[in-house]
Amino acid sequence: MKFSAISAAGLLGGLAAATLVVAPVATAAPDCTASGVANTVSTVSGEARDYLNAHPGANQAVTAAKSQSRPDAEANLRGYFTANPQEYYELRGILSPIGDTQRTCDVQVLPPDLAAAYTTFMAG
Repeated sequence: MKFSAISAAGLLGGLAAATLVVAPVATAAPDCTASGVANTVSTVSGEARDYLNAHPGANQAVTAAKSQSRPDAEANLRGYFTANPQEYYELRGILSPIGDTQRTCDVQVLPPDLAAAYTTFMAG
């Protein structure tokens, strides 16, 4: 798995702490209306926050990475999620609706800094 340290920390921390634009976890095609995309943001943000709250190790790794240099954060996140692959795959599942919404709705739903983090994190 390869991660952009600050990016992944920013993405996961941002999703856990703030409302970002992403898609609902349902298997149906994303709702591309403004309200549908906003609902996606709320749903995925809440699920990421709940997941991190229930997984203190992941929460601590992401929180710590936000205050580290990019190389240190990347190495620490990679180390954590390599040692805990189930958590990595579970978070990928929670975050995957972002890509679904972007592809289906032909929109960029994340700000540039978080878009890079999302792409890196999802690539593994």
